[in-house]
Amino acid sequence: MDSIVDTLNNEYQDFIAAAAGVLEAKEISGGQKTAATDAALDNFKQRWELFRVACDQAEEFVESVKQRISSECLVDEATGSVTQKSGQATTTGLPPISAVRLEQMSKAVRWLVLELQHGSGTGATTSHPHSSVPFDARFSEDAA
Repeated sequence: MDSIVDTLNNEYQDFIAAAAGVLEAKEISGGQKTAATDAALDNFKQRWELFRVACDQAEEFVESVKQRISSECLVDEATGSVTQKSGQATTTGLPPISAVRLEQMSKAVRWLVLELQHGSGTGATTSHPHSSVPFDARFSEDAA
């Protein structure tokens, strides 16, 4: 994570320096278009793109961490191993399910989402054709 922050900071500093370079080149040329101003603008465009790439990479990292944390929280909740801030385990009142079963249900949901995105619309009313294991009968929503 430190390297991502350092990269983002370095690209930002380079971007700001390139912006200053454009302003300086324009001031020196008296606002006229010259080879120096063109070179400064090209450098500015390049630094802008590199800064955008660094921002995109940082955003992707943050999103992946958010997804990982969400997945871990979901698994903890589903398996009943939720801990309070005091460090003591507590139960949620829901019967725990195995992580393997949770993954199967997650894949089924992703498959249904893909079906809905592709316009089939039938996935929500029929069972998942690729699921070899029926949904967990402990949950009334899963019983069909």
